[in-house]
This record gives sequence, C-alpha cells and structure tokens, in this order.
Amino acid sequence: MSVLIKNFGVAVRQSREAQGWSQERLAEHSDLNRSYVGEIERGAAIASLLTVEKLAGALGVRPSALVTRGETIGHANLVRGLQLTAIAC
Repeated sequence: MSVLIKNFGVAVRQSREAQGWSQERLAEHSDLNRSYVGEIERGAAIASLLTVEKLAGALGVRPSALVTRGETIGHANLVRGLQLTAIAC
C-alpha cells in the first residue's frame, strides 16, 4: 500500500469527522457508495481524481487541500517516527 494512499484516507476520515459526519453522510453528499468511502479511508482503494473532487466538494475544500492534508499527515508521521527512533537510540 502506498503511503500517499493511506495518508489520503486518513485525511478524508479526519475531515469527515471534523464535520461531525458519518461515512454514510459523506457518501451521500459526494454521490459515492458508503463502503467505497470506507475503503478510501482505510487506504484499501485508490481514489480517482473525480472521486477526490467529489469528496473535496462534499467537505467544502479544494481537491488540492485534501491531498495536501494527506501529505502533511505523512510528513508528521515521518517526523514522529524519527523522533521515536532517536529516543530509542
């Protein structure tokens, strides 16, 4: 699994939860299947650009902001991992 795909899923989940929405509600607003939204959030499905656009529109953000949030999560996890490695040494 790609780190970007996994972190994009985390970004979608965090954005959804910040709205106080269930997966079902996000699916309804983005015209997607609820189980597909769950797969994206778990990093088990690769979202197409059209899907990214639908999710972002439903969440009220630009598609690039949703992808950037995923990248930011990946960077934070990398830094956290390096810090834990340094502590363990």
